[in-house]
Amino acid sequence: MSRLKGKVAIVTGAASGIGKAAVELFRSEGATVIGADVAQGADLVLDAADDHAVLQVVDAVASDHGGLDIVFANAGISGGFASIAEQSAADWAEILRVNLVGPFLAIKHSAPHLQARGGGSIICTGSVAGLRSGAGGAAYSASKAGVINLVQTAAQQLSGSNIRVNAICPGLIETGMTKPIYDMARDRRQGHRIGELTPLGRGGEPIEIARAALFLASDESSYVNGQALVVDGGLASSHPTARRFDIRML
Repeated sequence: MSRLKGKVAIVTGAASGIGKAAVELFRSEGATVIGADVAQGADLVLDAADDHAVLQVVDAVASDHGGLDIVFANAGISGGFASIAEQSAADWAEILRVNLVGPFLAIKHSAPHLQARGGGSIICTGSVAGLRSGAGGAAYSASKAGVINLVQTAAQQLSGSNIRVNAICPGLIETGMTKPIYDMARDRRQGHRIGELTPLGRGGEPIEIARAALFLASDESSYVNGQALVVDGGLASSHPTARRFDIRML
């Protein structure tokens, strides 16, 4: 198919997991995609929370490819499940730097290029942890709540530009970031219990989030703006009962 034919896109956190799946899917739909990641394995090495580096990459991509249409600010870190009492100020700041400053910079530096093309789509990765407590550590949850408010604020501030800004809020997806949780559960022969967290009875896969990103990137979502699209197998809807056991005890 060609839902993104002729579009130019940047995806951060592209070396693995959701970002890698999105790069592959966007390309299959006709887009020119530049994947960036702080780790090796993407088209570019980029600290997505480095102001100068993000500006350079965004400007270079727009210059090299005649413009920019789509940005998927997906880079993030989990920071584990440290409690507020256990969390150091330095770790707290680093989690917010990557997870919240990164999307802020993506919006800030890409918006002028999208506006020059007559509009476009900016997608930021949030989380169900940003909607309800208990789905992540304190710093991670706070950072993802910030992402959700950021896209709403950006959508409002970019009124009249035809730029749509939305968040995707994944549930428990098996990626490099969540691998320790899955590995711990399987080592204890409790892997099946991860599925008990959701009404669908299973964890999610990166491609399922990438498909949601494709929807938000494409014209199929032309009237979707300032939203937090939850893709979690029902985790958020069942959250109170799902907490009948602690994910850390799997």
